Amino acid sequence: MQYEEILKLVKGVAEAGLTNFEYTEGNIHISMSCPENKGPAAPVAAVQEGDMHMEIPVPQPAPAPQVVPAEAPAAPAVEAAPAPAAVPAGNVVTCPLVGTFYAAPSEDAPAYVKVGDTVKKGQVLGIVEAMKLMNEIESEYDGVVTEIMVQNEESVEYGQPLFRIG
Repeated sequence: MQYEEILKLVKGVAEAGLTNFEYTEGNIHISMSCPENKGPAAPVAAVQEGDMHMEIPVPQPAPAPQVVPAEAPAAPAVEAAPAPAAVPAGNVVTCPLVGTFYAAPSEDAPAYVKVGDTVKKGQVLGIVEAMKLMNEIESEYDGVVTEIMVQNEESVEYGQPLFRIG
């Protein structure tokens, strides 16, 4: 893979807003991560080919300039913060990787779980397909499924909430 191709890949991942991305082709392994809300530090992509290791800063788009008309009224000194939304009680099972979520082991099989089902720690809740590999998503908690936050065959991202267990 050429440097220009890697740079295109890095830009594409950055523009897509992904926080983590991994790619392997032959003896080339590329892993990228971008910390969320960690301040002005630029995200970095690590590229490894055989014994060679290289880090490439991910280019960030420049912020759009803000134009304020000369006769614009002054902004209020203090803006009211929006009221926090009520957060439902329960433990959240998040997605461990980027891929496609499947609620059942096959198209004609029933879903692993549905809202109201009692689950045990380690019980399979669904599957995430990534790079043709099926990864079982297991419950991290004992309890009752109170919410399923994704639809069958929906694309999911790393860290995305999938299930709420109450």
